[in-house]
Amino acid sequence: MSRVANQLTQVLDKTARLVELCAALQEENDNLKLDNQSLQVAVETSKKLTLELEERVRALKLARSLEGDSEKSLDIKQKISEFVREIDKCIVLLKK
Repeated sequence: MSRVANQLTQVLDKTARLVELCAALQEENDNLKLDNQSLQVAVETSKKLTLELEERVRALKLARSLEGDSEKSLDIKQKISEFVREIDKCIVLLKK
């Protein structure tokens, strides 16, 4: 009968160790989930910043291309002004 008692004690010990291991793994998993969430927020922030910077680069390139006194630049500036006026008119009409 002592053999059965020893086996039962071993099973209980192993079960207790498994429960402790499970709790430790659950805690580690929770910590990893928190880390993952913070990293996802950081990635989204970086993506937004990248998009903003790319837009600024495009605007700077356009501004540089419009610099100068060439006829083409003046024509482009006039077209942009016309587009802005048209957009302003559309906005006014939408507000009515």
